[in-house]
Amino acid sequence: MRKTIIALVLAGAAVAGVLAAPGAQAQTFPSVSGIRPFTPEANYMSLPGFLRMRYYQQTGQWISREAAVQAVQDQGGFTGPGTGQ
Repeated sequence: MRKTIIALVLAGAAVAGVLAAPGAQAQTFPSVSGIRPFTPEANYMSLPGFLRMRYYQQTGQWISREAAVQAVQDQGGFTGPGTGQ
């Protein structure tokens, strides 16, 4: 009986540890909707380039151009010729 109680306590502690551990967070990208590419608002950059720069300024990490293009497309922005939009 004592072994069963100890096993249950240890199992409960393991479950509590898993639940308390931080999970993977979805990336949130800066909004570029409503900004026109190659204008002063976009720092004279394409929207994917502008999004990459803003993301770097916020996080200190660069994202790939492909990820930036996808994020701009998800936000309904223009990503330039040859990108499907």
